Amino acid sequence: MSRRGGSSGAGSGSAPTGSGTGSLPASDPGPGTGAPAWDDGLIARRAAEGAGAETVVVAETRGSGGGGPQGVVPLAYDGPLRSRLDALRELVGFSRTRVDSRTLSEAGRVLDEAAARRRLSGRHTVVAIAGATGSGKSQLFNALAGATISETGVRRPTTSAPIACSWSDGAAGLIDRLGIPPRLRRRPVQSPEMEAQLRGLVLIDLPDHDSAAVQHREQVDRILRLVDAVIWVVDPEKYADAMLHERYLRPMAGHAEVMFVVLNQTDRLPGEATELVLDDLRRLLDEDGIALGEYGEPGATVLSLSALTGDGVPELREALGQFVAERGAAARRISADVDAAAAGLWPVYAARQRTGLTEEAREEFAARLADAVGATAAGEAAERAWLRNANRACGTPWLRLWRWINDRREPPTGRLPLRSQAEEEATARQRVEHAVRTVADRASAGLPAPWAQAVREAAVRGSQGLPEALDALAARAGLPPGRPPRPGWWPAAVLAQAAMTLLQVVGGLWLVGQIVGVMSPNLGVPVLLMIAGIVGGPLVEWGCRMAARGPARRYGQEAERRLREAAAGCGRARVLDPVAAELLRYREVREQYARVSGVGVGAP
Repeated sequence: MSRRGGSSGAGSGSAPTGSGTGSLPASDPGPGTGAPAWDDGLIARRAAEGAGAETVVVAETRGSGGGGPQGVVPLAYDGPLRSRLDALRELVGFSRTRVDSRTLSEAGRVLDEAAARRRLSGRHTVVAIAGATGSGKSQLFNALAGATISETGVRRPTTSAPIACSWSDGAAGLIDRLGIPPRLRRRPVQSPEMEAQLRGLVLIDLPDHDSAAVQHREQVDRILRLVDAVIWVVDPEKYADAMLHERYLRPMAGHAEVMFVVLNQTDRLPGEATELVLDDLRRLLDEDGIALGEYGEPGATVLSLSALTGDGVPELREALGQFVAERGAAARRISADVDAAAAGLWPVYAARQRTGLTEEAREEFAARLADAVGATAAGEAAERAWLRNANRACGTPWLRLWRWINDRREPPTGRLPLRSQAEEEATARQRVEHAVRTVADRASAGLPAPWAQAVREAAVRGSQGLPEALDALAARAGLPPGRPPRPGWWPAAVLAQAAMTLLQVVGGLWLVGQIVGVMSPNLGVPVLLMIAGIVGGPLVEWGCRMAARGPARRYGQEAERRLREAAAGCGRARVLDPVAAELLRYREVREQYARVSGVGVGAP
């Protein structure tokens, strides 16, 4: 059976207060009448003794209470239906803060009605007879009851209020739920054969669904949401009426298993016209998406009859008897309502593609935050600082003196620059905002609108204060205070450089001594000493610089790694974790929705 649609609406309303012109007035029994008391609180008596087949039994409740008598067996749902209802309840609970109440209203109504129906009799089946003006539904109602219970006539509309007829006791709570007052409750002709055949049936004659009176149509819509099954009565003239198909049959296509479609007034059709009209009716029902119960398959039952002549009424009564005897209509109706609610919620939970945060999106987000905080520049600055410290330690005294003078003229540039300029702060903030927006768009891609919005909102909330937090992390995780660490070979390099300087000093003093005549003339040795010191100093410095490149590069990479990890951790805690929590919540409700619908919900 196709279950892709279903009627929707609110729960049962209050009992109608208008008088029913289509019912016989009920008179109170006088004292000493000796009327038997029904075990469901109903008092029944005959309206006119010896009236034969036209005898009408009027039923009234003893009090205003709603439930049935003690001993009424409540409806029991099977395991799969209970599981689906539990999943729907959890689904609604999980979604209240993410999905608007109007979207969840139909699911809430189904849960309420399922709970209300479960508390009432499980041995009764409530069947409504619905039809258009002049279709003969009240005449069919009387034919099934075996008595003139509902008024028929040429005046339209004839039925102004729903009338209930129960074939067995214990149905008071069900009728109270429909809001039908006691004066509009009847019992059929007390025939043992009919009572045995239709035991457990509660038949409701509804006003015309196309009535000119708005309150009549409202009563039809309200009760159709509450009954266990419905008999649609159509006639040869208006069986293809657009209002019937578009407003009722098509939306209730998923309820085909609890639906009868009866072509009435076949006595007006000549020859084989009845079969032709039935074939066309079946075609229209198929176009409406209503599965037909043919060849042993579950679906709607389509029959033809004449309530006026009685032709075909026994077949309908037999089909109704079998339908009621199964005692499964109420559960099938609730199951179809759950199907309809699930179909209505499909856009809210069905993903169009694979959803979630991929590793690629996480890594890209971390990389964008690292760029915003200047991790690459910080690593390069750390590498330069390490090399500069090496040059200072291993350079010649004359070069160190020149650099010292330059350092006195210009501020040092080895530390991580502070983000004090307004332009740099604005640029960093824009990069952070762009990174958050990008990761939110990727995480919400393919999600239904409410959950995509929830993911984006979680990302935006987490991004508040993120630029300032990244700046604080950059200050803490940047270059450590003081000079960069020195390798073990630096003391040897310093001693070698000192030796080269000492050679220059000794050679220079030797030459000066020779010039002033203190020492004997010998230019070769002092000149060689000076040349060795002058050439050896830069060579030692060059060697130290070559040896320092590897440690400097590793030192810069470590500084960049620390800053990248700090930025990624801050972004993960503030943005990615809240986004992942929303995605996890969506996966949970999607699993519940899969239990409710019984089918897949799109990409995992």
